[in-house]
Amino acid sequence: MALLCYNRGCGDRFDADKNTDDACRFHPGVPIFHDALKGWSCCKKRTTDFSEFLSIKGCTRGRHSNEKPEEPLRPEVTSEKGGMKQHGTAEEIIYQGPKSAEALEKERPSSDEPKTKLQVKISPSLIQIMEKMEISEREKREKLESQALVVGIKCKNTGCRKSYEGPETNAEICIYHPGAPVFHEGYKYWNCCCIKTTDFNAFLDQKGCTSGKHCWIPKQDKKKVACRHDWHQTGSQVVVTIYAKNCNPDHSYVEANRTVLTCHIQFEGDKVFHKDIHLWGVIDVKSSLVNMVPSKVEVSMRKADAVAWGKLEDPKHKPEPELTDNMNSAEQEEVKPQWDISDDDISESDWEDDEEEEEKKKEEKQKEESGDGPPELEQPADVKQEK
Repeated sequence: MALLCYNRGCGDRFDADKNTDDACRFHPGVPIFHDALKGWSCCKKRTTDFSEFLSIKGCTRGRHSNEKPEEPLRPEVTSEKGGMKQHGTAEEIIYQGPKSAEALEKERPSSDEPKTKLQVKISPSLIQIMEKMEISEREKREKLESQALVVGIKCKNTGCRKSYEGPETNAEICIYHPGAPVFHEGYKYWNCCCIKTTDFNAFLDQKGCTSGKHCWIPKQDKKKVACRHDWHQTGSQVVVTIYAKNCNPDHSYVEANRTVLTCHIQFEGDKVFHKDIHLWGVIDVKSSLVNMVPSKVEVSMRKADAVAWGKLEDPKHKPEPELTDNMNSAEQEEVKPQWDISDDDISESDWEDDEEEEEKKKEEKQKEESGDGPPELEQPADVKQEK
């Protein structure tokens, strides 16, 4: 007796005695209907026509089977509370939504926490550019020194009193203080070694704490400048981009705590960009890093909470103006007029003259009202003859 094969995609009748391991060609998967496409989960062929879907040949060979395949489990509708009863046991999944703005504000860390320098990743192309710039600056400096060096010129390193006596002087070791002098409460010392003294001559005679090369020409001062920067965010990160071209990794750093970011970038030789940013949200400092490439510096900060930031900076914190060498702090403040009568150049006699003029005007007005106007002016003789 011929039996009906219930394998998906087959539907043929077979003889149980002649059933072999490769007699049936069927689909072991399940039908899939998605975005108007129809196909089987076990093979990649898809079609939009239902008739073509039914005629797709099976992708697997095996024995015919007269047993109906088990139907997938479906939720059973009952009258119990909850509306549906699942077959078998299911794990309870509890979803916790994002924290509210009020909760985040209460949990916000202090901005006075100690800062940590972020991990820096430097691109190989930037390293090559820095090496070329260093060689170029060294050659330029040696050229300037050869032109400006004269016998008797003193070393510009603080704490060194050596004078230039010839090319052999460059081979000597310079002992100097890399720090700055400090005068506080009667004490005098260098902030690099902190050997305090009250005698000014003893302070001048303090031997340097660092060795290096003599500096015959003063180094070029760094210029504080403003630099264009922008930011964007993803679900888990906030990225600050500083468009500083050819930044110097040796003289640049980025440090942060959980709510404040400090960027100090030296770029294009002698330009320095410095900015403190009080962040809108909270970051994970350990998972944040800095990428330095020739065209920009990218600071990627990991969010401590997966919430969208409304702004980069905290609106409750008033940012300080960015100072540059062309603008000092006094110029940043709003200039308000100061009205001081003592500064006016109007003397008492000027006030008296104004009073006399007002009295004359009053008298003339009274005469006009009484009919005694000013006398008519005599017309010239040539005008009378014409009349």
